[in-house]
Amino acid sequence: MLTTLFAIFGSLGLFLYGMKVMSEGLQKVSGEGLRALIANMTRNRLSGIVSGTLITTLVQSSSATTVMIVSFVNAKLLTLRESISMIMGANLGTTSTFWVVATLGFTFSLSSIALPCVGIGVAMIFFRTPKVRNGGEALIGFGILFLGLNFLKNSVPDVKVNPELFSFLADWSGHGMNSVAIFFVFGAILTVIVQSSSVAGAITLTLVAKGWIGYEDAAAIVLGENVGTTITANLAAMTGGVEAKRAARAHFLLNIIGVCWMLCIFGFFSNFIDQITPGAANDPAHTLYHLAAFHSLFNLINIFILSWFIPQLAYLATKMVRDKTVQGLDDAHIQYQAPNLPQTGEINLAEAQREMKRMAELTREMFTGFNEVYESPDTDLSSRIQELKAMEERSDRLAFDITQYLIYCASSELSRERLNEVTVMLRVISELEEICDNALDLVKLAKRKYQKKRVLPVETQAAIRNFSMPVDQFMNFYIQCLSRKVTAADIETAMHLEETIDASRKKLRREAVRRMNDPANIKSEMLYIDILNNIESIGDHSLNILKFLSQID
Repeated sequence: MLTTLFAIFGSLGLFLYGMKVMSEGLQKVSGEGLRALIANMTRNRLSGIVSGTLITTLVQSSSATTVMIVSFVNAKLLTLRESISMIMGANLGTTSTFWVVATLGFTFSLSSIALPCVGIGVAMIFFRTPKVRNGGEALIGFGILFLGLNFLKNSVPDVKVNPELFSFLADWSGHGMNSVAIFFVFGAILTVIVQSSSVAGAITLTLVAKGWIGYEDAAAIVLGENVGTTITANLAAMTGGVEAKRAARAHFLLNIIGVCWMLCIFGFFSNFIDQITPGAANDPAHTLYHLAAFHSLFNLINIFILSWFIPQLAYLATKMVRDKTVQGLDDAHIQYQAPNLPQTGEINLAEAQREMKRMAELTREMFTGFNEVYESPDTDLSSRIQELKAMEERSDRLAFDITQYLIYCASSELSRERLNEVTVMLRVISELEEICDNALDLVKLAKRKYQKKRVLPVETQAAIRNFSMPVDQFMNFYIQCLSRKVTAADIETAMHLEETIDASRKKLRREAVRRMNDPANIKSEMLYIDILNNIESIGDHSLNILKFLSQID
C-alpha cells in the first residue's frame, strides 16, 4: 500500500513538472504574442472570455492564469470588471486538459507519445534558433507530462484486481445527493492540496479510467475542483492590494454561484450529458468523454448566464473587500511579493513595464514641482515641498520593488530576448531613480535660495525657465518611448535635445562665472550653477534611457 502511494505521488510530481516545463517553453515561444493579447484583451466581455480561455489552454492551468489575472488587477493593468470576464475564460480553458487526456490519455500507450516527444525536444534544444530551442523545451515538457500520466495510470491499481484497496470510495457511492456532496468536498480538498485543478483533474480521470469511481461521482469531484481552484488566487491576493483581493473574491463568487445552480439540477444535467454523448456513461471507455463534456458544458452555461451580471459580481466583490486607506502609504503602490507571483515571467514583464512608466511620469511631476517652487519666491510652498519629498521616497520604493520584481521574473525561465529586456529595464529604472534624486536636489536648492535670501539677477528667472523647457520636452519624449519601440530617428531626436541642453548649460554657466567676479555674488552664483548642473544631469540620464531602450529588439 505504501509503495503504491509513493508511486502515485511520484507520478503526480512528474506530471506537474512536465506541465511547468511545457508552460514555460510555450511562453517563451509565444510570450510576445501573449503580451500583445493581454494588452488588447479587454475591449469587451467576449474578448476577455476568449483571451482567458486561450491563455489557460496554453499554460494548461487555470490556477496560474487566475493568479496572473489577480497580479494584473493589483498592478491596475486590468479593472475588476475586465478581470471577471478573463476568469470566466480561464474556467473554460481548463477543460482543455480533460479533452486532451480523454482523447489521448488512455486510448493507447502514453509512452508511445511521451518518449518521442522528449527525444525530438532534446534534439531541438541544440539548435541555434531561439524559437526552435524554446519549442523543444515545450515538447520535452509535453512528453514528461504524458510520461507522468502514464506512470499515474500504471500506479493506480485496477479495481478488479484490488477491490479492497479503495473500497472507501465504493462506500461513498450510491447515496444520491449525499454522495454528490461527499465527492464535491473531496474534489475541493484535493484541489487545495495539490494547488492545481489540472493535476486534480488528472487524478480524477485516472480514478475513472481505473473504475474506482463512476461518472456522476467524478462529475461531483469536478464541481469541487471548481471551488477548490479559487483558493490559489485568494492566497496570492492576501498580500496584494484591495483590487487584487476583490478579483480573487470575484473568482470565488463566479465559481460558487455556478456550483450552486448546478447542484440543484445535478441529476437532470448529468442525464442530459449522458444522452448527448456517445456511449454509456459508466463504461470506462466512454466515461472520460462524458466527464469532459460535463465539465465543458457546465462552464459554457455558467459563463453565458453570469456574463450578463459582471457589474453585479464586481459590486458584490467590492462589498466583500472594503477600501482601506493607511496614512502615509501610497494605495496605488504595488507590493511585489515573490512567493505569491505566478511563474509566468514572460507575461508579467507587462506589469513591470507599466510600473516603469508610472515611475517615469513621477520624474516629470517632480521636475514640474521644482519649477513651481523656483518661480514662486513670494508664496509659501512648504506643503508642496513636503509633497515632492514624499514623491522621491515613493520613487525609491518603486525602484526597489520593480527591481525585485524583474529579478523574480528573470528567475523564471525567460527567452533570451526577454532576458535582454529585463536587463534594459533594470538600467532604465536606475536612470529614473537618478532623475528623481536630481529633481529633489533641485527642490532643495530652490528652498535654500529663498531661505538664505540668495539674490540672482532678474534675467536668471527666465533663463532657468527656458533651460527647463527642452528638459521637460525630453522627459515627455522618454515617457512616450517607454510604450513603443525606439527607432534610429528617436535617438537622433534625443541626441539633438541633449546637445541643446548641454549648450545652454555651458552658456549660462559662463555668464554665472562672469558675475562671480563680484565677491558678493559668489554664494548666489554657486547655487545657480548647482541648479544648472542638476538640470543638465537630468538631460544626460534622459539620453541614457533612450539609448538603453533602443537595445530592446
